[in-house]
Amino acid sequence: MRVAAIQLAPVLLDRAATLAKIEAALRTAHDRGARLAVFPEACLPGYPTWIARTGGAVFDDPLQKELYARYVDQAVELPGPELDRLQELARELDMHVVLGVVERGLRSGRGSLWCTALRIGPSGTWHSHRKLVPTYEERLVWARGDGQGLSLDTIDGWGVGALNCWENWMPAARLALYAQGEEVHCTLWPGSPGLTRDICRFVALEGRLYVIAASGVLRAEDVPADLPGRDRLLANLDDQPLHGGGSRIVSPTGDDLTARDEALEAVLVADLSRDILLGSRQNFDPSGHYGREDVFELRVDRRRRSPVEFRDG
Repeated sequence: MRVAAIQLAPVLLDRAATLAKIEAALRTAHDRGARLAVFPEACLPGYPTWIARTGGAVFDDPLQKELYARYVDQAVELPGPELDRLQELARELDMHVVLGVVERGLRSGRGSLWCTALRIGPSGTWHSHRKLVPTYEERLVWARGDGQGLSLDTIDGWGVGALNCWENWMPAARLALYAQGEEVHCTLWPGSPGLTRDICRFVALEGRLYVIAASGVLRAEDVPADLPGRDRLLANLDDQPLHGGGSRIVSPTGDDLTARDEALEAVLVADLSRDILLGSRQNFDPSGHYGREDVFELRVDRRRRSPVEFRDG
């Protein structure tokens, strides 16, 4: 199977413009023969990189409220028109898509946001996984997710799963996917080679599987001129990017098949070999002959909870 890691720069907090870039990248991946395309974390409509650079923890701050209001406005509802368009593209191109979106809550969660890995198949089926624990300052804008999306898709006979960013450091989350027969592990990142180099190699060797890391890029030109607090966001960068890539596809042997560690947009492709995957499991299989179900037990709750249970009558 041929796969693609899409290293993309969103038009920060501009959902329509970013979706157009996603569509163009998907068509490029299709033209290069990819059956699966993986995009960065929070790619649509962008990662909340302003939090760390504009005083995101200041309580009741007018700038943070203004930025959050725009974030909610530009976020994605599931289901919604952006999902409809992505389903159309997946059908047209006969591709599977894993895309990081910022999901806007509905009903009880209206006004809240989740960092979500959205998975779409060519038949139009879709699943979503909300990030279990937002990392550090991300908790100022993203709510905690649940286990509902800890599941696999089958793509051309391969078991494919996905986790967001530092979820990949969570041993139980990884094991929950390994134990379902995961063979391709998609990892979604905001953009930094330092985030992806070690963890992707480690997960590939631990799981004896392929790891696709899709990392984002964000440069000054990707930040709209009318974004509140833009000057503070871009201050003292010295021409350095806010997010610098780091996309890669790693073999079960721990070797990079392809990588891009510069702040440049790119479509990286690689061919996966089942023989290499199965051969790598000859001496270690974490949920097979190296599993010890008699010693260790893991329970995973995949229900989506509601804050209220109503009983009428």
